[in-house]
Amino acid sequence: MATFPFSSALVTGASSGIGEAMVELLAGTGIHTVVVARRSDRLDELAARFAADVEVLVADLTTSKGLAKVVARVADPDRPIDLVVNNAGFGTSGVFHELDADRLQGEIDLNIAALTRLSHAALAAMVPRGRGYLLNVSSVASFQPAPKLAVYAATKAYVTSLTESLHEEARGTGVHVTALCPGLTRTEFQSVSNTEGYSTQYPGFAWLTSQEVAVGGLRDVAKGKALSVPGALYKGMVGAVGVTPRGVARRLAGLVQRG
Repeated sequence: MATFPFSSALVTGASSGIGEAMVELLAGTGIHTVVVARRSDRLDELAARFAADVEVLVADLTTSKGLAKVVARVADPDRPIDLVVNNAGFGTSGVFHELDADRLQGEIDLNIAALTRLSHAALAAMVPRGRGYLLNVSSVASFQPAPKLAVYAATKAYVTSLTESLHEEARGTGVHVTALCPGLTRTEFQSVSNTEGYSTQYPGFAWLTSQEVAVGGLRDVAKGKALSVPGALYKGMVGAVGVTPRGVARRLAGLVQRG
C-alpha cells in the first residue's frame, strides 16, 4: 500500500474518475480527506466507505457561493490542509462555432477561474507555514492544439503554464506544486465531453486507468516534481511535442481528429 507525506487533503471533482481514485488512495491510508463535488449522493457513498477519514463538502465551483465555501475550508487555520488537488473540470467536443457558448463559458469558469482561485487560497495558507502540496490536474492536451477540443486544450494549457510558474515561485518555501498531465484515461469525461468514440478510435494500450493516473500524480507531487505525466507512451509524446515545429504539431492534431 502506498504511503504519502500528507496528513490531510482536499480533492475537488471527487465524486468519480481520477478524483475518486485519489480519495480511495488517500482516505484508504488513513489521511483525512475533504471531498468536494456537486453530487452529494456520490460523496456520501465515499464517506460511508471511509468513515471518519472523509469529510463531505458539497459545492458547485462554477458558482460564487460554492467556490467561497471551498476557499474558506482551504484557508481554515484551525483545520489545515496539507494537500489540495484541483481535479474538477470538464471538456466539450465539437466544432467550436457550433458549440453552446454558455457551456464553453462554464468550462472556462471551472477549468480556469475556480482552479486559479483555489490555487491562490492553497498557497496563501501553505507558504506562510512553510509546508504544503498543490496538485493541479491538467492534460497532455495542454502541450499542443486540439481541434474539436479547442477550449478544453486551451484551458489545460493555462493550467499547466500557471502550475509550472507557481512551482518556481514556491521553490524553497517548503511547498510543492505539480501539474498532473494524463493522456487518455477511462473516466466519465468521455460521456460528459461527448467523446465516447475515442474508445474505439484509440487502441487499448493508449488508455490509462484512473488509479494509474492518481498514483502517478500523488507520487510526483510528494516528490516535488513540476510535471507529472503518467505512462511511458505519454512521457514520450510530451517529449516529442517539445521538438516538433508548432505548425506540424497543429496539422497532425487536426488530421487525428478527422480520422
